[in-house]
Amino acid sequence: MIHSLTLRWPTVCLVAASLVATPLAGQAIRRVAPAAIPVRFPEGTVHGFLELHSADGSLAANGDLLQLPHEGGIESRMTFRFRDSSFFEETVAFTQRAVFALQSYHLVQRGPAFAADLDASITANGQYVVRSRSHDGKVKDYTGTLDMPPDVSNGLPIILLKNLARHDTQTVHLVAFTPAPRMIQLQLAPVSEGRLLNGDRPETDVEFDLKPVIGGVAGFFGKLLGKIPPDSHVWLVTQGAPMFVRFEGPLYMGSVWRIDLTSPHWPR
Repeated sequence: MIHSLTLRWPTVCLVAASLVATPLAGQAIRRVAPAAIPVRFPEGTVHGFLELHSADGSLAANGDLLQLPHEGGIESRMTFRFRDSSFFEETVAFTQRAVFALQSYHLVQRGPAFAADLDASITANGQYVVRSRSHDGKVKDYTGTLDMPPDVSNGLPIILLKNLARHDTQTVHLVAFTPAPRMIQLQLAPVSEGRLLNGDRPETDVEFDLKPVIGGVAGFFGKLLGKIPPDSHVWLVTQGAPMFVRFEGPLYMGSVWRIDLTSPHWPR
């Protein structure tokens, strides 16, 4: 199985009626040196509803995103409950004083939708606790401390995309639980502009590519064996206040999913 990257976003309801992409090749893309990303749009209280679809478009899970101020920062929790009884929950706490800075991260996944059950957590000082359980009952435990660069961004990439200056490309660090934790890089880059419809009104969206970067011997053999995580793609509307529209890529491990916004409805 491949190991992908965890993502977060604020949710505001918008219907994506069409996506017509125009490459940004003719526009200057500025590569920014690795660093924590400055806060341009502070996060606040959010409660949004999400749908998770499989590659064939069928509904796999319903979920929500709950984000609240917490101990001088923000705590954001994304949860999905699958139709096959699988469960996914990702919680990130971060501060936003001039730059976005991770304080703690906790990932829980279990059930047949995943290659193995996983409960993994890490704090800003690098202390981690991981337990992985295979479906045949084999358990692996990991504890220890990682050296943490200041731009470790588990659970934050989509928030960071909202705060990138137009046409900037940025690289940040992530802790990938494989299940043993390892530090990798993630490149965030705009790739195209498109048009979607909010009712009858056209809106311009920007598609971003999220590319895992694994260097050295691990990266070489990963490419050789086809185990490098695939790129993920995120669509944002960036006019005025930026907002999330769609995500396509692995949720954490394995299959490629599509995440869209949705609204609750009354039972008939």
